[in-house]
Amino acid sequence: MGLILFILIAIVAEIVTWIVVGDWVGSGWYVFFWFIAAFFIGLNMIRGSTSHIMPQMQQMQMTGQMSSDPQVSKYMTRAIAGFLLMIPGLLTDVVALLMLIPAVQNVFKKAAIDAMQKRQQAMMEKMMGGMGGMSGASGQGNPFADIMRQMEEMQRGQMGGRGASNDANIIDGEAREVEPEQKRIETKDKE
Repeated sequence: MGLILFILIAIVAEIVTWIVVGDWVGSGWYVFFWFIAAFFIGLNMIRGSTSHIMPQMQQMQMTGQMSSDPQVSKYMTRAIAGFLLMIPGLLTDVVALLMLIPAVQNVFKKAAIDAMQKRQQAMMEKMMGGMGGMSGASGQGNPFADIMRQMEEMQRGQMGGRGASNDANIIDGEAREVEPEQKRIETKDKE
């Protein structure tokens, strides 16, 4: 209910701002043309930012960890600023321009990291919540327990702390390329 009320207040504030600025400038058409220009500027910002963000997002999906590249937060705020510029409204345009200031980007980065850590912690607690009541005889319990144990072992392995449990999973060997049987027969026929 609070989100809907906030959106309605924001829409009314945008309309009132558009009318006031249109009267102040002398014509509402200037404001309308600014909206069109801001839309294309925002679209261009989103296109430029997402080309830098997408590889890191794919890495985050695969590993479950945020990239350590400091440029990600910069491009993320640019993408959000571009989205806000695409929305027709002067107040959203002001917020978008504020997001391009480096000091505001640092505040945004800190808030985003805090929110992500809280969400990750809540998710981990939810997943680990049923692990205490696992029944050993039937094997029924939290389906995430084994996955969580494997993830913890992987993180320990990445940090360099290899314990006895990790050493048991290491397999030594070598790889070599083997020609398929079809190719081997064809090469013998040619000789």
